[in-house]
Amino acid sequence: MESTERAPQHDHRVSRGYIFDVGLITRFAERSDAARICAIYNHEVRTSLNTLDLEERSVDEQVNWISDRSGAHLVLVAVEAQRILGFAATSPYRDRAAYRPTVESSVYVATEEHGKGIGTALMRDLLLHTTQAGFHSVIARIQSTNDVSRRLHEQLGFRLIGTEVAVGRKFGKWVDMLAFQKMLEVR
Repeated sequence: MESTERAPQHDHRVSRGYIFDVGLITRFAERSDAARICAIYNHEVRTSLNTLDLEERSVDEQVNWISDRSGAHLVLVAVEAQRILGFAATSPYRDRAAYRPTVESSVYVATEEHGKGIGTALMRDLLLHTTQAGFHSVIARIQSTNDVSRRLHEQLGFRLIGTEVAVGRKFGKWVDMLAFQKMLEVR
């Protein structure tokens, strides 16, 4: 039933995707996008501190991850010439019911596509859909040396609300995470 209700919205949102460059749109992720999303994400797992995951995801795990975000929580992809360049998603902030009005966001762009405004396009659209869904605030956790993501979130109105010191360990390093929050204008 959920997929039946979502299909018309999906088509409508695809046609209304933001155009930041000729041919660049954002749209809801589909299960068939899992392999490309997985490749972008797993590159970050292998090479960076931008995710504290230590194990790569399988395509099947990525399909399930997308399916888990087919209701109030969502996954958007940035597409140009039928190629996925990046993705952004919302997830539950915490398990307890009182936290449901808040979501956690993430955004990843393929390394070869950095600096082209793709992350901005994804996050602007993600914030629009999250606001329209009635959420109250968005939390983003950003690795403390990721200045690009920090600037992106600050430009979109997120503000630093705290630092989680040495909360993770990857590549033999302790990692600090910065917590950013944006309050949404609930409609």
